Amino acid sequence: MRYFIFSALFLIANSSFTQKVLYTDVTVHVGNGTVIENAIVGCDADRFVLIKNALTSSFKAKNWDTIVSLQGQHMYPSFVATNTTLGLTEIDAVRATRDFDDVGEFNPHVRTQIAFNTESRVVETVRTNGVLLTQATPRGGRVSGASSIMRLFAWNWEDATVLKDDGIHINWPKSTQGGGWWAEPKPKKRNKNYASEILKLMRFFELAKAYDSNEVPFDQRLEAMKDCFVGTKRVYIHANELQQIHDVIDFVNAFKFPFPVIIGGYDAHLIGKKLKDANIPIMLDRIHGLPQIEDEATDLPYRIPALLKEQGIKFCLQGSGDMEAMNSRNLPFLAGTAMAYGLEEEAAVRSISLDPCEIIGIAADYGSIEKGKKASFFVSVGNALDMMTNDVTLICLDGVLRSTSNFQLELYKRYRDKYERQ
Repeated sequence: MRYFIFSALFLIANSSFTQKVLYTDVTVHVGNGTVIENAIVGCDADRFVLIKNALTSSFKAKNWDTIVSLQGQHMYPSFVATNTTLGLTEIDAVRATRDFDDVGEFNPHVRTQIAFNTESRVVETVRTNGVLLTQATPRGGRVSGASSIMRLFAWNWEDATVLKDDGIHINWPKSTQGGGWWAEPKPKKRNKNYASEILKLMRFFELAKAYDSNEVPFDQRLEAMKDCFVGTKRVYIHANELQQIHDVIDFVNAFKFPFPVIIGGYDAHLIGKKLKDANIPIMLDRIHGLPQIEDEATDLPYRIPALLKEQGIKFCLQGSGDMEAMNSRNLPFLAGTAMAYGLEEEAAVRSISLDPCEIIGIAADYGSIEKGKKASFFVSVGNALDMMTNDVTLICLDGVLRSTSNFQLELYKRYRDKYERQ
């Protein structure tokens, strides 16, 4: 079945005249929370032009250059890996391959767009699980710099760019120090410098807001901050603890940022109403982890997505942390875990497709399989959120069919064939 599909689609990808393609007999997970069984999906060049249920709609074969039956498989919108160093690091143990952490405390002028490595072998293994877009994100300092939204299939960083400099990243001061279940019996202590560190950050933003290049000498750092106050750049604030989140909300209100986002948000479910009223979305920290406090339920990290959903807080899933670049391939399975612990399946799909696209500002073109949007999707034999059934047979990004193989799969086939013949 897989090879039949590819033989047909190879002709599509390499034809100079084939433009309009119709996919039939497929279950479509739209990405907006709905699912269409026995669907037909039409693409014209790089856009979706038709998404309907075949039981209630008909089509004329002559209107399509190619018709491909997907034989009951599942179609998903491209998944989006947010807040990751994917494409900015290759081997964590080799400093020369890590290009995401610059020196200095306030670096809003640092940009990840031009550092993105489209030839990364790590990227190759991530996209074959359905993750086709990433938010390449800087690390380090108090203000790390600007992230950019990048395609995972491209010749160079120019081709890879979907949205450059989408937002500035702030690492909010820690309200506590030490502690944790791994440090017992030593309890967490309040960070004595917390207030002074916040004050320093506030002064920097006050300076940036007052900056006018026509009145004072040009300052590259302050120039990079200007768009945060008018809404053309988001303000991503990395914070997890309850006290941090309370103070972040006050910070956002003080400067009236049009598009603030909290990254991490481990304790966000504790103040859901306040976050909802503040209209601040959450890029939720990696849920494949242990509780932060000894007395918390062991399954709390898995249940947080469902808790946020129940309170009406917009959120998406992301997987920052140890070995985050290579672990970006597990993004679908983070959603699968959230589904197993209370989040509905289509809400779980949305948490790694449309929700992140709405949060980062590219939902007009990406995140769901809807008419008028970019034809960016993948097809899996089974449920893409389950590692036992995630088997990608087709990838399409911006209307162009892409390879579903990677070097790890090729090595597996190579040695499997070698030893099967003996």
